[in-house]
Parts: sequence; structure tokens; C-alpha cells
Amino acid sequence: MTLRVYLSGEIHTDWREQIVAGAEELDVTFCGPVTDHGASDDCGVAILGAEPNKYWHDHKGAMVNAIRTRKGIADADIVVVRFGDKYKQWNAAFDAGYAAALGKSIIVLNPPEHQHALKEVHAAALAVAEEPRQVVEILQYVLSGALPG
Repeated sequence: MTLRVYLSGEIHTDWREQIVAGAEELDVTFCGPVTDHGASDDCGVAILGAEPNKYWHDHKGAMVNAIRTRKGIADADIVVVRFGDKYKQWNAAFDAGYAAALGKSIIVLNPPEHQHALKEVHAAALAVAEEPRQVVEILQYVLSGALPG
């Protein structure tokens, strides 16, 4: 069995790298959004032309980024959605909702202090993890049926 995993959510820590490194022995393919914040913010105007109004600047970028996001989530077997501490990740919440609407298996990754704020997102998930290591262990278990350790 091969798994396709979409890694959605905050871009300010190395959680993606931890999961990819931990799963390098597994039959897993990873994808995710563009994590270069500047490129993600400015892709619309860089490709489609400048916008003097910040709303339209952001709107163009969001639409161009949505092409990649929709494809990645649609093709994924599992969607991991990470909520971090630095910013409100409204885009991650949207990705979780989109994945749930498509019937995707969702793993939410967040610190325990976000438990209450994310209770509706957690209710749509099949697992809620606090550490990237736990995501890797879930992937190992799904692929092998063996418990970690």
C-alpha cells in the first residue's frame, strides 16, 4: 500500500520536515502548499499583474494557490492539518473543512492548548496528534498494522 499525504497548515516551524524525515522508510508520498510565505502571498500579482488594492492582491494569490491546494487535497489519501502558535491559521481550518467535505482521512496536529478552539475540526478528524512523531507513528501503523516500538 502506498499513501499520498497532503501536509496543510502553518509554515513557521519544521513540523513538515520532521514528518517527512520520520517517514522516509515508509511508502508515503508527501505534498503540500507553497511554504515560501513571500511567494505564496505574491504569486497572483507576480503572474497575473500588479494590484494597487491589497484585497485584490491577496485575492489573486489565494486563487492561484487554491489550484495547488485543491489538487493536493483531492489526490491525498490522508490530509494532515497543523495548527501552530504563531498565527491564526484560517487557511488550515478551510483546508480541513474541504478535506472533510471530500471524505478524506484527516489527522489534526496541534498543541494541547488549542483543544477547545479546534473542537469542531477535531470532531471531523480521525486522529488528533500533538507531535509530528505521532503522525509518523499513525502512518506506520496504517501501512503495517504494527504498533510502534
